[in-house]
Amino acid sequence: MSADGDGAGVVAFWRAAGEEPWFAKDDAFDRQFRDLFLDLHMEVAARRHDGWMATAEGTLALLILTDQFPRNAFRGTGHMYATDPLARFYARHARLAGLDGQVEPALRVFFSLPFAHSEQMADQDISVSICAGIGEEVLRHADGHRDIIRRFGRFPHRNSVLGRVTTAEEAAFLAAGGFSG
Repeated sequence: MSADGDGAGVVAFWRAAGEEPWFAKDDAFDRQFRDLFLDLHMEVAARRHDGWMATAEGTLALLILTDQFPRNAFRGTGHMYATDPLARFYARHARLAGLDGQVEPALRVFFSLPFAHSEQMADQDISVSICAGIGEEVLRHADGHRDIIRRFGRFPHRNSVLGRVTTAEEAAFLAAGGFSG
């Protein structure tokens, strides 16, 4: 599937996987995803497939490969976040072009996640705005992410893999079961 010329193979794989593995920590799924799309992820990170931005499905593939793929393929490492700025670039393009409304509702959340994964308040506000039109459960998660950024200015669960010092308040939040990624 890594010879994907327009992103359709990425989206087909993601769609076929279904909602359960999208947000779960599943070593087998992570391995399959990585094995199928690592080369394509690297090509997208090098901006070799920006032409996919011309379509909703192509942009969705770019978002999956820059936002979701690293979180699965590089779980537990700082590389999980390496292409986040590029994912936000693609997500901003999608918003301006109205592409998010051209995919089925279950996949629209992936147009908001690059903003939800940002440690910038303005991006969190965009995420909440997008999610308000998707559904109550998705909005609840977006609000939760924004609340963490409002409180700490960052996601404390990322500190160890990014070499950041965890504050006492962040440690207490994590120890009490606060969002851990």
